[in-house]
Amino acid sequence: MPETESGAGLLEQAPPAPDLALRPAIDPGRKPRRGRSRRRRGVPSGRPLTSPGNFAPALGLGMVVLYLSVIVLIPLAAVAWRSTGQGLDGFWHAINRPEASSTLKLTIGASLLVALVNLVMGTAIAWLLVRDRLPGRALIDMLIDLPFALPTIVAGLALLTVYGTNSPVGLNLAYTRAGVVVALLFVTLPFVVRTVQPVLLELDREMEEAAASLGARPATIFVRIILPNIAPAMAAGTALAFARAMSEFGSTVLISGNLPFKTQVASVHIFNQLESDNVTGAAAVSTVLLIVSLFVLVGLDLLQRWAARRG
Repeated sequence: MPETESGAGLLEQAPPAPDLALRPAIDPGRKPRRGRSRRRRGVPSGRPLTSPGNFAPALGLGMVVLYLSVIVLIPLAAVAWRSTGQGLDGFWHAINRPEASSTLKLTIGASLLVALVNLVMGTAIAWLLVRDRLPGRALIDMLIDLPFALPTIVAGLALLTVYGTNSPVGLNLAYTRAGVVVALLFVTLPFVVRTVQPVLLELDREMEEAAASLGARPATIFVRIILPNIAPAMAAGTALAFARAMSEFGSTVLISGNLPFKTQVASVHIFNQLESDNVTGAAAVSTVLLIVSLFVLVGLDLLQRWAARRG
């Protein structure tokens, strides 16, 4: 019959079924040889210990540590060691001298005041630059960076010209503590502004708009939404401004008049002690400033870590 013949033809043309008995038996307890298969595929089983790539991180870390040691750690350690050249009693006596203690109190107190003013005014200036379209905004933005580029002695001369004995505005701050504060405000102006400004630029405005749509007042939006996001940047800028104010020399040396027990700041006192060949006393006062700055920066780092954990 045709159907039978066609069916038989198909069976004859079909390939023979593979003989399962010819396949090698697979031992269930046998582990596959992964290393050999990886080598066959051209994938390395592991980087050799002598590979140059393994030494790159260690070499980079060594270069960074060496550079920081030569530039920062060794000089600061030398100053701290020199301050104890006459023992701890000599160190304590050097910083408790009336002239030294007066300069330290003035420097730390003025730096705290300057840091607080910068905290408020720097945040306000950053807010105006980011959220408001002021006329001459580009000029204001450029002037904020001027204290970074201007030599501090030039800043002191400019302040003495404007607020000195022959002040064109009728305001004489020369040889007063108010003049010292103004000089420190001048050189520390950019720190809070430049740390808060980028955070405000990257802040999501949708959260503020959502809060406003739900009836929240602008003050509530600022306190509950904006302030928690910019607080770490505000703290960082304030700490940097405080540390910078304590170390300022050029802008204060002219307008302060260098009057002991009145307007002499710590940096000028250190310079005078070096001129008087009292290296131990100068190193002792420098070490106090170093310790205070270190505590401020460590506290700032802990605050930023805490803020990061809170999200």
